[in-house]
Amino acid sequence: MKKDICQSKSAKETMACAAKLGEQLKGGELIALWGDLGSGKTTFIKGLAKSLGVKDAIRSPSFLLFKPYKNFVHADLYRLEKMINLDELGLGEYMEDKNTIVAIEWPEKIKKYLPRKRTDIYFKTIGENEREIKIVRN
Repeated sequence: MKKDICQSKSAKETMACAAKLGEQLKGGELIALWGDLGSGKTTFIKGLAKSLGVKDAIRSPSFLLFKPYKNFVHADLYRLEKMINLDELGLGEYMEDKNTIVAIEWPEKIKKYLPRKRTDIYFKTIGENEREIKIVRN
């Protein structure tokens, strides 16, 4: 298990922290983002996606639970009402693709179905714009 901590004082710094992680990814990884509403998870995803070459604007999927891009899938499970497995959710095939990186906001909604091998990112709000971002690779 490897741990890194980023201290962020702005959205730009949060995106830079994400880009640093993105440079280390090869494909086939699952990124689980844990934190309160407004803690910086979506901002982190924007930086991650950009570092992976995604050109589209990244927004949290409003009516869908996830949105696939080229070699990257952004899932936001905030609206998920009951726990379902990754295949029922539609993420199973993406998780098996060795070229695709899957990033999940609100992974606690499917916690018992998450694989052990993943990168967990924990967001802690320190101040209005300040965040501590802990990256744990399992």
